[in-house]
Amino acid sequence: MIRVDNLHVIFPGFCLKDINLSINKGEFFVIIGPTGAGKTLLLEALAGLAPIESGRIFIGDIEVTNLPPERRNIGIVYQDYALFPHLTVLENIKYGLHFHKIDKIEAQSRLDWLLDLLNLRSLLKRHPTNLSGGELQRVSLARALMINPAVLLLDEPLSALDTNFREEIQTVLKKLHQETDITFLMVTHDFSEVFSLASRAAVMNKGKIEQSGELEEIFQRPLSPFVADFVGMKNIFSVKFKKNKAFLNDLELELGVNSEASHGYLAIRPEDIVLSKKKLMQNSFQGSVFKLLNRGFYHEVHIRTGETIFRALITKSVLFELRLKEGDRVFLSFKPKAIHIF
Repeated sequence: MIRVDNLHVIFPGFCLKDINLSINKGEFFVIIGPTGAGKTLLLEALAGLAPIESGRIFIGDIEVTNLPPERRNIGIVYQDYALFPHLTVLENIKYGLHFHKIDKIEAQSRLDWLLDLLNLRSLLKRHPTNLSGGELQRVSLARALMINPAVLLLDEPLSALDTNFREEIQTVLKKLHQETDITFLMVTHDFSEVFSLASRAAVMNKGKIEQSGELEEIFQRPLSPFVADFVGMKNIFSVKFKKNKAFLNDLELELGVNSEASHGYLAIRPEDIVLSKKKLMQNSFQGSVFKLLNRGFYHEVHIRTGETIFRALITKSVLFELRLKEGDRVFLSFKPKAIHIF
């Protein structure tokens, strides 16, 4: 397990503040957040590669706060692979053994396991300059795992890969997680990777953890406007509450539950808004389509209702069925349970 207590890291022009995390042994945990949030700096602090101002770091029951990197039992995989170009694949994989005492028989057994698992036997004599992106990342994984770490840190390991290689490495990571008791901590900005690999996550912003917990909590019940916006709740409004109603400009919304607060925020995911030519449910409001954005498999529709602008996400088939175009009048509807208040 990983435990971080009140961690402070000061870096030129930036700092991590009051970082508290608890990650279970064998868990696959992800850290998400915008560029510049401090995600990579946090990994480097855990690995002993960035100086810590204050706070404590535990790996299992052992405090590693003041231990050098080679004594923390941590492997790290970078986005840019960080392989030595003058060394062969085999030499790169075995490089960590210079700093970690592992029995020769055990080391050979582990090497054989990794070469088979990551399909690297045919590449051993080649150099990194002659490898594809997927091959480079598999070598980088093998090098990090060769020392038999308790924790594997992954700094956006898939972001530099094309779609095919990304799926390949994602499959490898799933298999590694299933076959080992290693604790995985990965930084990513790709939500598909989050849902494919992890069960829990933390959202970082400006050097702080805004929220951590189960994925459903973060994506369906964010605790702040920042988290709500970051996880895709494009409809975020400041409102007044009165019992089971919310008042948004000239609109009255049914919440389905009583609010104890008199004012706050509500958020609705764009995919939870239904568009139709007639009123469908409790929260139905007529408005005008003023923007249509093609998002690939979906279309984002902006609807102005009085003083309020809502964003809905609909499929191409719904767009075709409704024959929507800018300027059309349309009803937008959402169930009370689709409203998240905070």
